[in-house]
Amino acid sequence: MKIKNILVCQHQPLNMSQYTGLIEKYGVDIKFHRFFNVEPLTPKEFRAQRVNILDYSAITFSSRHAIDAFFKLSEELRIKIPESMKYFCSTSAVAMYLQKHIIYRKRKIFYGEGTAESVLALIGTKHKDEKFLITTSSDPSSKELLINLFEKNNLQYQTAAFIKSVPQDLKELNLNDYDLIVMYNSNDVKSLYTNFPDFKQGDIKFISYGKTVVKSMEDAGINIEIKAPTADVPSAAKAIEVVLEQYKD
Repeated sequence: MKIKNILVCQHQPLNMSQYTGLIEKYGVDIKFHRFFNVEPLTPKEFRAQRVNILDYSAITFSSRHAIDAFFKLSEELRIKIPESMKYFCSTSAVAMYLQKHIIYRKRKIFYGEGTAESVLALIGTKHKDEKFLITTSSDPSSKELLINLFEKNNLQYQTAAFIKSVPQDLKELNLNDYDLIVMYNSNDVKSLYTNFPDFKQGDIKFISYGKTVVKSMEDAGINIEIKAPTADVPSAAKAIEVVLEQYKD
């Protein structure tokens, strides 16, 4: 089976160089299509969690979507966030995004290196007495590792969903037109079966990119050709290339 048409379940990246190289080398067609949207919870949905933001002295963020939703909901619920609130972010990019909503002050904004462990290291002993609100999505598995670390270190915390994943309408896509599909998120799988409840994999090859999507794909009975990233396959583009090499004859 020779692979000609590839579907990547993401927005098209600004830098297409890796994919352009594959298109030129193997003569394939690569399409990008996001399978779901991220939206803020409504005030009603947030209130149903019975969480009072002002009970907490520190907030954790791992995405820009969560930041926008947090401040949007605070405004809609007429909650004035105190100047003393501290923010613990997964990365510097997420931390810098806070400038959209508040004045950036190093004494109250901290950022890690993209892992739950790095966020925990920021807390250390200096901030261990803070009361943390961990922002999550409506996906119950969201932030599971961070929550486990908070439990293990006896930190005071509560979780609250601020965003939800909403499947996109994929009805205009004919999945049987594609020989290879790359999935990144459990919500990709959810959206796939929401739109196509009778979907059968058949000869379609799948790549998983990221640890969280693997279980969802396997639970759905999807056979995975390559599970990335790994040391040998650090990117989705590299994973595609490996599959293309395997099926080029």
